[in-house]
Amino acid sequence: MANKRESSHREILEIKEKLYEMHNDLKRFMEKSSQQHLEHVLSGSRTNFTNAIIGHVLDDIEGGLESNMVKKCEMRETCKSNFTGFLHNNANLIKQDEVHEDVILKNQSDLTDMRSNSPSKQCEKCFSNVQNLFGKQISLMRSLRIYNANGEKKEEIPTVPEEFIVDVFEPLSNKQRLQILKAIAIETKTFSSLSELTGLRGGNLLFHLQKLLDSGMILQRHERGDYMITDKGFKVLRSIGDMYSVLNS
Repeated sequence: MANKRESSHREILEIKEKLYEMHNDLKRFMEKSSQQHLEHVLSGSRTNFTNAIIGHVLDDIEGGLESNMVKKCEMRETCKSNFTGFLHNNANLIKQDEVHEDVILKNQSDLTDMRSNSPSKQCEKCFSNVQNLFGKQISLMRSLRIYNANGEKKEEIPTVPEEFIVDVFEPLSNKQRLQILKAIAIETKTFSSLSELTGLRGGNLLFHLQKLLDSGMILQRHERGDYMITDKGFKVLRSIGDMYSVLNS
């Protein structure tokens, strides 16, 4: 009988060990999936952002040339086509992660050559307009930090591990979880008060609270006790506030 109990005990331990291994494997899989999803989202967001900017720049080219070129000139349409092609090619550089100075200098040289070969004095107005549009594109590239002329100090962007980004932003990617964190930053909250605040009930609320607990942004005083924010949670909230101020300044 004792041997049978010992055998059963070993089997239970083996089962627990297997479950523990499965849990760790699942956790690693979820972490990797979250990271890949984040990378996909960031990549898609950057592409959409870049396309929106280029769309605005192309509209600026069309409007700028149409409004400011000399109206009564037999070469107007030919020059407008050439200017449009030149400015479009330069605008497409915005899609790159980095624009080298020699490319910009080459484009500036091409524009200068076109200007020096202009047939009449009235061409100066059109070329001044093109130079202005070209300069606006260069300023935009500097603002996006993809172009710096030699001698300009390029601001270093600190390297942030992807795991850290997922750890901080994934728990707050839900409106209710952010509401919870903001609420308990002011005062501790019971489960009931958080349920009333978020409109979540039972297991749904527990799921979101567990996300915040696992992230280390909140803690529960004791079983069935109030929830309160941690130092990490407070710092994350403050950083989000700072980020909002910078982006909207």
